[in-house]
Amino acid sequence: MHPTYARRMTAPRDAIAAARTHRETHGPEILAEFADLLARPNVSRNVDDVHAVGEHITAMLAARGIDAKTVSLDGAGPVVVGTYPVEGAKTTIGIYAHYDGQPVDQPDWVVEPFKPTLADKRLDEGGVEIPMPLHGAVIDPEWRLYARSASDDKAPIVAICAALDAMQAANMAPTSNIVFLFEGEEEIGSVHLPDYLRELEEELAADVWFICDGPVHQTRRPQIVFGVRGITEMEITAYGPVRPLHSGHYGNWAPNPNMELARLLASMKDDAGNVVINEFYDGTQPITAADEAAVAALPDDDEALRTELGLGATEADGAALALRLLMPSLNVRGFDGGAVGKAAANVIPTHSTASLDIRLAPGNDPEVMMNRVESHIRSRGWHVVDEEPTLEVRRSHSRVVQVTRKASYPGVRMPMDSPLAVSVLAAAALAANEPVVAVPTFGGSVPLHYFTTILGTPIALTPFANHDNNQHAANENIRIANLWYGIDLMAALMTMDVPVATAPPQAT
Repeated sequence: MHPTYARRMTAPRDAIAAARTHRETHGPEILAEFADLLARPNVSRNVDDVHAVGEHITAMLAARGIDAKTVSLDGAGPVVVGTYPVEGAKTTIGIYAHYDGQPVDQPDWVVEPFKPTLADKRLDEGGVEIPMPLHGAVIDPEWRLYARSASDDKAPIVAICAALDAMQAANMAPTSNIVFLFEGEEEIGSVHLPDYLRELEEELAADVWFICDGPVHQTRRPQIVFGVRGITEMEITAYGPVRPLHSGHYGNWAPNPNMELARLLASMKDDAGNVVINEFYDGTQPITAADEAAVAALPDDDEALRTELGLGATEADGAALALRLLMPSLNVRGFDGGAVGKAAANVIPTHSTASLDIRLAPGNDPEVMMNRVESHIRSRGWHVVDEEPTLEVRRSHSRVVQVTRKASYPGVRMPMDSPLAVSVLAAAALAANEPVVAVPTFGGSVPLHYFTTILGTPIALTPFANHDNNQHAANENIRIANLWYGIDLMAALMTMDVPVATAPPQAT
């Protein structure tokens, strides 16, 4: 018999109270377990490290009486699966997080990425390192814990474990059966996630999946997010002479691939930042009245963000950020041609490469969007190839570009006015002690469409990391107040009423 069968089901308000009591009395122990998890290297490409972390998380769940296992497919980073059956429960919730992390070779780390460091406030605002607290110590919620994956995305795993500890100590049980899924490849595109979902489809059946990833709103207010943009990636390489040419001898005669590629990229957007590629916005799921109402209710912090980021203006004549996130976007994320600074040479380079990402709204098919970009390139007089061109090809065309397609998946969005959305927002508001920001679509991309298309399950994002957490960058951190809220939120979600007749998510 599962050790929690005898516990009584409870309501979110009581579970949250138990979570707060537990973290107030066992805060140092929670941080110690968190620090132990953070100290374990987890860069996605280092498969052995990822496997070791997965096994450790499996043991963490098993210590709470969860039936947990590490599952590995050939050539894939493992997933951790845990099941928590609750006697009498009529619904099942799924809770997802990922435990792999971004690379740590950025030069700006001021602490060791896998040596968790506690500071009394942000280090770049004068914070100083302090020792980890001992049992009984009072914890300042403004402290910051620094390490890779402190916010993205090991924090939810510790929050879940702490919420389980709190409920078990108070003799409480969730109101739904729970299945946990922790992934080890999210930071490299979740390339094997669909395979795992198909392999484990029966075990992962649920009425809703909560996706624990991402930050709270920029105003520090908690938020629940009901959709994400998809993503597709492309690299475009323009070719010039077969060897670097002296710019004095050949300038104004030999075409410069940097200039040619810059013109091509500039032709893709107008001065207001709108993409002018033919049919780029066609098929995008219309913005509903519920979406518009949710955007109108969001805190208006765009001007504060412009000040924080040093921006004199933003695209689309200052249109609201939340509205812009409901549309597909095209971003030039990198440009490589020749050299600058002390390495600069007076040459016409042989080639120039731009790396693009296209964020996809629901309704945008990844392949169709890439086809539209390629069609635009051709319309500008370029010959497109999918591998490095031969000398014959370069001689036969005045402009030659290689296009390489990379990872892609579509966006997804759940109706904002569904019974499930209303129920999730109510539970989160109890955990936050304030109304929660309801966001139609998250700016980042997470492969949630796999849950909706393979498992046929509605989704909601339940983030709690601080918005200034430096995720993916050096000096990643989490604010302790956000971790505490995360524990309360997990307790609330585990004990909320789950409407079973929810509308299906709106996905491509």
